[in-house]
Amino acid sequence: MKLHFETCDHPARLQREEAGFSLIETLVVLVIATVLSAFAIPSFLNAMKTYRLSAAVSAATGAIQSTRFQAIMRGYQYQLTLTPSTLSYQVYNKVPPAAGFTAVGSAVPIARSGDVTLDQTITLTFRSNGTVSVTTGTLPFTITNGIVTKSITVSGVGNVSVTP
Repeated sequence: MKLHFETCDHPARLQREEAGFSLIETLVVLVIATVLSAFAIPSFLNAMKTYRLSAAVSAATGAIQSTRFQAIMRGYQYQLTLTPSTLSYQVYNKVPPAAGFTAVGSAVPIARSGDVTLDQTITLTFRSNGTVSVTTGTLPFTITNGIVTKSITVSGVGNVSVTP
């Protein structure tokens, strides 16, 4: 009796070759993943910085608008102070017959330290007729993330504008 074998040497060897990936294939996949990560990580970090800047600008402009609304709604003066050292804002009111402003609640952060920077301390005073004046600092004030800078301006009648 004569045995006939096909081109493969042995069935057990065939199973071993099909069982997984070779070292070369694994290394090629790892190199490709590393190269893709090298391009993706900086883009992701820049996107996060941009997101954090947008969030800080939204927090600041929202605080300005809501403080003005409170002054109009309640019928007495309010102040809003944005502080760069703490990256926060504090709201104050002057309920008649008070002679000075009193803090309303505690300071509210607009961003984490290191994410963005505020260029100056600025205090805005809001009157019950909706007008706004700058008590401390100058307009526009800026918030930056080190890559992009946003300038925030508040008009005398309370319109808030943001320019890139």
